[in-house]
Amino acid sequence: MPFVKGSSAWWGPPKKFDIPEKDRRVSWLELFYDLVYVIAIARITHHFSLHVSMRGFLEYACLFILIYWGWLNGSLYHDLHGNTGLRTRLMTLWQMMIIAALAIAIDQAPEKRYFNVTVVFMTMQLFITYLWWAVGFYDRSHRRYNMPYTILYLLALALMALSLALPESWLKMILPLVLVCNYLPPFISHSLLRRSSLDLDLSPSMFERLGLFTIIVFGEVVLGVVNGGSKKPEWDFPTWLNFVLALSIVFALWWIFFTLISNREVKSGFVTATLLELLFIPALISLGLIAVSFSSFFDPHDGTHALQQVFGYAAATFLTSISLMMGLIELPDQIRPIKRPVRVSLLLTALVFLISAVVDINPANTYYLAGVIFILLVEIFYVNFLYYGLNIEEEKKEN
Repeated sequence: MPFVKGSSAWWGPPKKFDIPEKDRRVSWLELFYDLVYVIAIARITHHFSLHVSMRGFLEYACLFILIYWGWLNGSLYHDLHGNTGLRTRLMTLWQMMIIAALAIAIDQAPEKRYFNVTVVFMTMQLFITYLWWAVGFYDRSHRRYNMPYTILYLLALALMALSLALPESWLKMILPLVLVCNYLPPFISHSLLRRSSLDLDLSPSMFERLGLFTIIVFGEVVLGVVNGGSKKPEWDFPTWLNFVLALSIVFALWWIFFTLISNREVKSGFVTATLLELLFIPALISLGLIAVSFSSFFDPHDGTHALQQVFGYAAATFLTSISLMMGLIELPDQIRPIKRPVRVSLLLTALVFLISAVVDINPANTYYLAGVIFILLVEIFYVNFLYYGLNIEEEKKEN
């Protein structure tokens, strides 16, 4: 921590968002903050793997979206308003405590689980509401921009509290309203910013944070492979083959995502930034589903059609999300000619996985995994064919 004279080094107001820090790098504090989310995501993924059903998926999706909302708000707050003072560090510590408590509550007995999880989420909701309210408290000029956050986040908090007093059947109505209240404020603030001739872009450091968060979820996919393999008391050659195929699939999905999305510039505009952040939700949830499906892929003979369907739907969603993300990022001029065909090829590959999930076939797991890696390799080779067809590497050598 650098030593800075003045009270702001110890507490002080949040940093103003309209004074961006050039060439800001992701701090060690932010990386430490991300670690607690590894635990929370691992817990809800493990819980879903024990209760694979439509109800289990909806519960998993709601928990994931709320956890992602907490991570995104904490990360954006640090990116826009964080500093090196004590205030930022304590705010980060308190949110880490809340998420750690959530990880504990998720594994509690069913009769206590919903109440405890809801109370933890209410604590997180109140804390994040304070973060955005405090921006306007310290800087009156920003009050009108953070007001939608404060009002709608408090409304979501009230709905969570109401859910504790109502029958479980009401959750089908209350949970969607909570999610709408939590994700609507950026779009309202955007109109206010435009009236003031202000706009916010997604900073390179925040885009990097999104990539790092994706790596966290990819870690859960690798863990899904390991957990699935650990269920086999003895490993024969077909089991080892499935293990190699499964890890190769994870690596191929990683290759596709980070080759096409990482190290890019996001198109300018607050709405574009928000849409990109929202597109990470289906992409990351689909990775969690892939992690769950790998738990059953280590019997080389008996295909598990239900989890093969889960994988097919998840892979289709993941590739579609990448194609949509590509529409929100800037590519170098020399690569732009292949942007459209790459996006189309991703959608076609996603369609193949969607058809495989819908069609009632149940191949042995080894054949299924081999088919998946073949499809992904075709996509990778096609992207490489388009890229090297531009002769960019030869032009670099000549220059």
